[in-house]
Amino acid sequence: MPARTVSGGGRQVTITRARLRRDLERARDRTRTLTEIPDSELVAQHSPLMSPLVWDLAHIANQEERWLVRAAAGREAVRGDVDGLYDAFLHPRATRPDLPLLGPDDARRYAAHVRETVWDVLSSSDFGDELTRDGFVFAMVAQHEQQHGETMLATHQLRDGPPLLSAPDAPRTGIRPTPERVLIPAGEFEMGTSDDPWALDNERPAHPVYVPAFQLETVPVTNARYVEFIDDDGYGRPELWSEEGWRHRQEARLTAPQFWTRDTQGHWWRRRFGRTEPLHPDEPVVHVCFFEAEAFARWAGGRLPTEPEWEKAARWHAASGRSLRYPWGEAEPGPEHANLGQRHLGPAVVGAYPDGASTLGVQQLIGDVWEWTASRFEPYPGFRAFPYREYSEVFFGGDYRVLRGGSFGTDQVACRGTFRNWDHPIRRQIFSGVRLAYDPPEASGASDV
Repeated sequence: MPARTVSGGGRQVTITRARLRRDLERARDRTRTLTEIPDSELVAQHSPLMSPLVWDLAHIANQEERWLVRAAAGREAVRGDVDGLYDAFLHPRATRPDLPLLGPDDARRYAAHVRETVWDVLSSSDFGDELTRDGFVFAMVAQHEQQHGETMLATHQLRDGPPLLSAPDAPRTGIRPTPERVLIPAGEFEMGTSDDPWALDNERPAHPVYVPAFQLETVPVTNARYVEFIDDDGYGRPELWSEEGWRHRQEARLTAPQFWTRDTQGHWWRRRFGRTEPLHPDEPVVHVCFFEAEAFARWAGGRLPTEPEWEKAARWHAASGRSLRYPWGEAEPGPEHANLGQRHLGPAVVGAYPDGASTLGVQQLIGDVWEWTASRFEPYPGFRAFPYREYSEVFFGGDYRVLRGGSFGTDQVACRGTFRNWDHPIRRQIFSGVRLAYDPPEASGASDV
C-alpha cells in the first residue's frame, strides 16, 4: 500500500502499511505488559465484573483472526474450534472462568500465531473493498485490542495483592487553575464524522446539531472538590440524587469513590494498582459512577454536559466554524497534549497539559479521566452498523450513559474528539470522572454564531 493521504473537513490523515503495523505492534506490546504476570494471576477472576485476563488475551487473538485472517483475507481459520469460547455475547464475564479456556501458554501461542499470519495479510492486502479501504479493518482490530487493554488495566486495579505494574508518575505540577467557566456560544456545529477513515460506526455520520449557549468548566473536578462534597454530607442527602441514583447509593452503600478509604485522623487514601497512597488533591477525581457524578454536579450548582455540548466544546473552532479532530487541532496526540496510552498509571493534576487545551481554553478534554455526560447512548441520524451489529447497535436504547474524552488508560488510536464510550450508570471500576456544565446567566447575552 503506497502512502495514502485521506482528506476531508480540513484534515489530512496519511495511511501506510508501516503506520498500521506500528499501531498493531503498540497494542500488542501493551497486551504483553498486562499479561506477562504469574499464571495464577492470569487465570484468576479478580472480580465478577471482569473476565480472567487469560480470557481477554485469547479473545483479542480470536477477534484478530476473525477479522484480519478470515474476513479481510478469506483465509482458513487458525483455530476455528475456540470461537464459541471467546464470543463476548455468548458468555457473561461472571461465567467465563467456568469455560474450558485456553491456558496461559496456549493463549500466548495462539496470539503469536495469529499475529504472524496477520503480517502476511497486511503485506499482501490490496485494500480494495469497504472493509479494508484505508486500512479500516486493521485499525479497527488495533482499537479493539487497545480497548481490551484498558479493560485489562481496570482488572489490574480490581485485583488484590502486591503491585504487578509500574510506570512513571503522571505530571504532578500544573498551573493549578481555579475552576473557571467558559461560555460556549449558541449555534450549530458538525457533530460526528463522515471522513475520518478509522472512525467506528457509532461516530458516523457527520450531522449538524444546534447547541444552545452553555458554560463549561475549564478543568475536570478534582479530588479536593469532591472531598468537600463528601464533607457536606453529599452521600447522605437524597435531594442531590435522582430517585434511581439514590436507590443505588443505598443498595450499594456508596460513601466515597471506589478505592478510597479514610483513616482515623480524617485523611483520605486511595488504592491504585496494588499501592496505597495519599489522595492527591489536585488530580481529577476518578472511579465515580454516573449517579455520583450527577449528585456532585447538583451539589455544586451545575450539571453534567450533554454529549453534543461536550463534543462542541472539544471540537468547535470559533474562528472557522468547523469541527476539529482534537481540541488542539488536527495533530495526532503527543505527550505534550494529553495523558494517554498507559504512559502513567493515573491522571495528571489539573492544568498539566496547557498545550492540549481547546480553542476556547478548556483543558484536559482528552485523556486523564473519561467524563460522564448526561446523554444516553443512541445512534446518530443515518447510522449504519458496520462491520457488525454487536459493536454498537445492540447497545442502543438501554440504560447506558455516554462517556467522552478517554483516560490515562486509553490509547490514542482509540481516542479522538468524536470517539464515544458508554457504560451502565452504576459502573465505577472504569476510569471515569466529572466535568461540570452550567446554563448561562441571563446577563451573558449569548447569541447565535
